[in-house]
Amino acid sequence: MSKTLYMQTDKNIKVIKEEVCLGDIANLSCADTKVLKRNLNRKVISLPKEKYGRYVLAVTDIIREIEKEEDDVDVCHIGEANFVITFEDPNGKNTIVSWVKTIVVSLLTFFGTAFSIMTFNTDVSVDKLFQNIYQMFTGESSSGFTILEVTYSIGIGIGVIFYFNHFGKRKLTQDPTPLEVQMRLYEDDVDTTIIETSDREGKET
Repeated sequence: MSKTLYMQTDKNIKVIKEEVCLGDIANLSCADTKVLKRNLNRKVISLPKEKYGRYVLAVTDIIREIEKEEDDVDVCHIGEANFVITFEDPNGKNTIVSWVKTIVVSLLTFFGTAFSIMTFNTDVSVDKLFQNIYQMFTGESSSGFTILEVTYSIGIGIGVIFYFNHFGKRKLTQDPTPLEVQMRLYEDDVDTTIIETSDREGKET
């Protein structure tokens, strides 16, 4: 009687060791505990020593190896046909370098956003609009620093907080922030490109 081994893989799996077993990159389930244990410890790939990066694996190759060793086991795969293994340095990243990158990105984001807001205000002549509105309602000339400018500045800050759904370490709601959504989309596009490039190179050779 054949047994079914269920195997689920994600599009990108991170590993920190050179010898990668099936249990490191896939969620496995099987009614037969012996079959499950054997395949959890099944060696899938040996990564080059200290050559950290991304490697593409095909599920069909893994299934083929399992079927060679397991005559009475049917493999049911759930997930991507090809997936990426990200081989990372187990010692982690340099803390100083990470802090420097964070500070640089934060400064670029802050000044870039400020510049964008200023150019937008200049382009649509917000200052002249506020002067006209202030003079219309008060009959006096605007000094350029009135209740309109103050509330407009505060409103921009509050609007940014609500739009990005994030203030410090706290979220206003449980929904992912726009930045998190864009990062996930970017990561998914990167993984897809790596897989497609590897598949194309394999067909060309």
